Amino acid sequence: MVRKPVVSTISSGGYLQGNVNGKLPSLGGKEPPGQEKVVLKKKITLLRGISIIIGTIIGAGIFISPKGVLQNTGSVGMSLIIWTVCGVLSLFGALSYAELGTSIKKSGGHYTYILEVFGPLPAFVRVWVELLIIRPAATAVISLAFGRYILEPFFIQCEIPELAIKLITAVGITVVMVLNSMSVSWSARIQIFLTFCKLTAILIIIVPGVMQLIKGQTHHFKDAFSGRDASIMGLPLAFYYGMYAYAGWFYLNFVTEEVENPEKNIPLAICISMAIVTIGYVLTNVAYFTTISAEELLLSNAVAVTFSERLLGNFSLAVPIFVALSCFGSMNGGVFAVSRLFYVASREGHLPEILSMIHVRKHTPLPAVIVLHPLTMIMLFSGDLYSLLNFLSFARWLFIGLAVAGLIYLRYKHPDMHRPFKVPLFIPALFSFTCLFMVALSLYSDPFSTGIGFIITLTGVPAYYLFIIWDKKPKWFRRMSDRITRTLQIILEVVPEEDCHKL
Repeated sequence: MVRKPVVSTISSGGYLQGNVNGKLPSLGGKEPPGQEKVVLKKKITLLRGISIIIGTIIGAGIFISPKGVLQNTGSVGMSLIIWTVCGVLSLFGALSYAELGTSIKKSGGHYTYILEVFGPLPAFVRVWVELLIIRPAATAVISLAFGRYILEPFFIQCEIPELAIKLITAVGITVVMVLNSMSVSWSARIQIFLTFCKLTAILIIIVPGVMQLIKGQTHHFKDAFSGRDASIMGLPLAFYYGMYAYAGWFYLNFVTEEVENPEKNIPLAICISMAIVTIGYVLTNVAYFTTISAEELLLSNAVAVTFSERLLGNFSLAVPIFVALSCFGSMNGGVFAVSRLFYVASREGHLPEILSMIHVRKHTPLPAVIVLHPLTMIMLFSGDLYSLLNFLSFARWLFIGLAVAGLIYLRYKHPDMHRPFKVPLFIPALFSFTCLFMVALSLYSDPFSTGIGFIITLTGVPAYYLFIIWDKKPKWFRRMSDRITRTLQIILEVVPEEDCHKL
């Protein structure tokens, strides 16, 4: 059952206020004396926050195919500049989110900020496309990379069967869902371990690359800016690929309510993570060019594997394993963060009520986690995932750009809002302009795919009026919804969170 949306307002202290009506009673009636309250606990420390950001940004792309930037810049030197500039721009976006996250201490990321600034309709459209298509498709894509690379050492001499990849991928997705359903602490600990695996994999590439530079292997950097001139359309597309590689810096804002001392730890985690990722990305690309020419890089399907085969000998067999672990970390971090988006959207009345409930013993948002499982499996075994992501890639940057533009609006609308962390105004202005520029670019460069994505996104508008605004639903529908919700409560052992808005 979807409840009427909650109207949120900002108080002078910068907190979101609201009431959720129509909650179902807890399973056991009155709370037993001495029983711990059923809430999402603050278990995200600074180290865990850093691991969430780094662990979700660094996926398979930097290891497999960083050629999108090079292809659209035309030279080694310009591609390295683009990687650096995209890192700085992503840092600007992350710093803007740090201000939003410390001013509005509520989980949900983009959804929450758009809801507060632009109202419930655009916020609902955002979560609508995220739940039905973007997140299941994105999870399936990164999971397929995990499945392919975890099996590669066993199929050195032959092609990996597609069915085998999909089956091992399905197992990986299920493991991630179970892990995030069982324990916040364990999923966070595993994320820390996987983040160290990612950084180790990057060091395995960077260190030999530095050794090559010391030996004088710099011939690929001579005339670094010579080559095919970048076209007017090429450079913006290179930015698009670069920004996509850095995507993931916003995930900590999805779990703001679970971060210890968010006013301090959110900005620190963001700054440390973005510095590590930007330096790592640039040095990894430099390392590639010490051994692989620009022409060879463009022809390679897996740049890290090609690099390791030339410099590391038999140890190169470990690279696919590290890539698989990197993908698994992105899967884990993405599911952990996005489940909180669905949880908050349900709490605001924009998704079925069951998704805002918490397991009575594990204290995890179990329904919000497992709702992704069937949707991701459907995506995995049907359709062209990459086309779906291309259709809706513009939606991501549109809503992120709107959320950051909302920061500028709040500066003028609520100048006295409590802001423990504050960025210069040119930072959100430049970043939101970049996002909206990329949206306009996608409309110009690929109007067909963007048009389809726009139509899919617009389906959220009638859905909003049908499921949220229309309150004269038949009695039989209401009774059925209540019965389904109560049955799921009993099966999943979940109850509404207590005092959920007392942040």
